[in-house]
Amino acid sequence: MLLEACSLPHDPRKIAARAAQIRDTDSLFRLAEEHGVIAHLARALGESANSPVLPTLIEELRARHRGQLLFTLAMTAELFRILALFKSEGIQTVVVKGPVLSLRAYGDPAARQYVDLDLLLRHSDIQRATEIVVAAGYESKVPIDAIRAGKVPGEYLFRRPGTKVIFELHTERTFRYFPRPLPLEKFLAGQTALSLDGHPVPALSAEDEFVLISIHGGKHFWERLMWISDIAAMVHNHPELDWTRIRHCAADVGAERMVRVALLLAARLLRTQIPPSMAAEIQNDLASTRLVSQIEAWLPYSGYAAPPLVQRALFRFRMRGSFLAGAGYLSRLSFSTTEEDWTAGGPGTQSRIVEILRRPLRLARKYRRSSQ
Repeated sequence: MLLEACSLPHDPRKIAARAAQIRDTDSLFRLAEEHGVIAHLARALGESANSPVLPTLIEELRARHRGQLLFTLAMTAELFRILALFKSEGIQTVVVKGPVLSLRAYGDPAARQYVDLDLLLRHSDIQRATEIVVAAGYESKVPIDAIRAGKVPGEYLFRRPGTKVIFELHTERTFRYFPRPLPLEKFLAGQTALSLDGHPVPALSAEDEFVLISIHGGKHFWERLMWISDIAAMVHNHPELDWTRIRHCAADVGAERMVRVALLLAARLLRTQIPPSMAAEIQNDLASTRLVSQIEAWLPYSGYAAPPLVQRALFRFRMRGSFLAGAGYLSRLSFSTTEEDWTAGGPGTQSRIVEILRRPLRLARKYRRSSQ
């Protein structure tokens, strides 16, 4: 049902037929929420009112979607406030994913689910940006002393007490899942502005964001249908995408196979037409086909059946392309420390070498899975 709801173009007859077969609506709703596609499901069922079971489903879905919409409005208001504060201090930033991706891919800032707001800025601005966000009433997960010491977390996370609003600040140094360093200045130079509720919001170019979300999906093993749906919507709703530019951007950061896997997933699962200019290289990349088959096996569980340690490592290795590139990528991810590695030994100070050596051991414990 969820695959039909996210497929483009929609097939109302198939959606109605699937809906008529549903027996456990609670499981459907839980699964849709875990995959982040409640809005997709509500929209698809709303277009297929030919089954007697649909009115009840639609009523419940609309109630759940209203909750998501109210949360989105609160998040958007905070986004405008923080962007205004950054602008007043001369800090250049762009919004990635979240409401900007929702607006760009689906034409509606509330069409996709998200739980935080992601902003990209220069690493040289991160200390000042942290001070601004904290002064605006947020608590920083990363201690300011660690930021001053030059430690780089997975993301600079800020939570506003008493609310569910979360900001994540990213820099060219936190996007460690980019196979090669993120070309921040190039991204900033090519940025555009999108109108979000009548306010201009700085955003990446559509092509740069497409590469970014392809890498982001691969980072999370494509475990949520929402990320595949984003790819499908970008391709289906934006035939004007410059695929030559996307190819060049992917090559700049070593993400060629990541983009191919993203497109193949959208094609195989959601009926999205592969752009003709990308068809030949996708067809010739047999490793991409094998990776997509792996993803299809764990996708139904929405992260609750994540691949075990060895399979995770092989997936990272193969996503990069060649043997040497894969080995280098896997090695960097295995030894690039984050805030979890800083605190693993307690609050006391520890050497950089100890942190680096501790990381693969921590990852092994975290992702070790029994045969059950």
